[in-house]
Amino acid sequence: MQTAIWIIAVLLALAIGVAAGSWYCRYQMRKRVLLAQEEAERLLDQARTEARETVLRARDEALAIRNEAEQEAEKRRRVADEYDERLRRRSEALDHKQEALEERTRKLDQRQSRLDKQANELAKLEEERQRELQRIANLTQEEARQIYLERVAESCRQDAARLIREIEAKAREEAEREARQIIGLAIQRCASEQVADATVSSVELPSDEMKGRIIGRGGRNIRAIENITGVDLVVDDTPEAITISSFDPIRREVARLALTQLVQDGRIHPSRIERLVEKAREEVEEVIEQAGQEAAYQVGIHGLHPELIKILGRLRFRTSYGQNVLNHSIETALIAGMMAGELGADIQLAKLGGLLHDIGKATDHEMDGPHAAIGGDLARRFNMPPMVINCIAAHHGEEEPQCLEAILVESADAISGARPGARREALETYVKRVRALEELANSFKGVSQSYAIQAGREIRIVVRPEEIDDLAAIELAKQVAKSVEENLQYPGQIKVTVIRETRAVDYAR
Repeated sequence: MQTAIWIIAVLLALAIGVAAGSWYCRYQMRKRVLLAQEEAERLLDQARTEARETVLRARDEALAIRNEAEQEAEKRRRVADEYDERLRRRSEALDHKQEALEERTRKLDQRQSRLDKQANELAKLEEERQRELQRIANLTQEEARQIYLERVAESCRQDAARLIREIEAKAREEAEREARQIIGLAIQRCASEQVADATVSSVELPSDEMKGRIIGRGGRNIRAIENITGVDLVVDDTPEAITISSFDPIRREVARLALTQLVQDGRIHPSRIERLVEKAREEVEEVIEQAGQEAAYQVGIHGLHPELIKILGRLRFRTSYGQNVLNHSIETALIAGMMAGELGADIQLAKLGGLLHDIGKATDHEMDGPHAAIGGDLARRFNMPPMVINCIAAHHGEEEPQCLEAILVESADAISGARPGARREALETYVKRVRALEELANSFKGVSQSYAIQAGREIRIVVRPEEIDDLAAIELAKQVAKSVEENLQYPGQIKVTVIRETRAVDYAR
């Protein structure tokens, strides 16, 4: 019995468990369905929201595109309206111009008709005037023409007489100028000894046999010396001496030193000549620098720029009307300093201005302009005081003197140059003529160097062989000779020699 009860209890428990499990399963199933429904509704709401947002964005984009299109259309409409307005204004302007042109044409036609009418009236008046003149003068037209021609001929005779007088006056002027030139050339010839003393140097030789060595085989040594230095060597009957002739004292001094060293050394050939000439140039540069220092020391000027000292020393080899320019500058400085001391002016300023007043003459052949202006520019380049620059630039009147010392320098310059025996004008004229001869030759294309020798009676031109061939050298000689005839005045004749030389140099080691 108890067993049956237990069985029944077990069965009831199983039934209850099965019922509870079934209910739990159905509960879980309903719960999952509800969760699935909620998730579906959430996703559906999210999809609806995104769809609404997408629609709104698309609507905004469509509105933006529409607004942009409307703006573009409005812009194009404005451009079209502006273009139409311009076309309208242009059309109106063309209409106005057409009207103005038609009005102008109408006025021109009226003016032309008036001019034609006036021309006809003038023609009638001219006919009436001629008839009236014939009636008054009782002359025919041919007779009146004859009288008119006679008056014209009389006027022409007067003009011809005036022209003849002008030609005669010009002829007299040219005759006077020619006479002055002839007189000047005669005076220059009379002063030949004076010029020769200032333009030649001599070199003593140990024996006359040395003359042959200096000339060299076929004259190659003497030609080399003359071509390199630009001087003229005169080998004459003077015993144991050779004369060096050149208007440029620097060239003459270089040639003298080089020739002296060649004679002492005894080895005379073109390559040796070139080396000794270069060495002589260096020695002359040292002499120039020493001369500038001595001039400054003699005057009592200190602290000058070294380059300015060198330029000042170059004046040792420069003459003005036969007067040595460096000695003239020293004399001018001393005179200006003494006058400044008497007047209570600045002595050092007066001395410095006097010493440098002709500094432009050291470079006037390299620069254009008066030497006073060139000297002022040089002093300005070396930072000299403004009053010193004024003393230099004003000593020939190119500038107005700005201080008492400038007037003293000008006066001292005149005193030094005007004292008896200070200057010889013939030498200066000669130097200017031969320098102009060299400058004219150097102006031609292809010319390397040119030297005026034989007292200006010969010009030797060294050309660059890569630019001037043999035929061009012949043509260059003719052109230079023609240019000399047209541009320079000179006594006698001038020989033009063109030298074209090609060198090949190598060394045996």
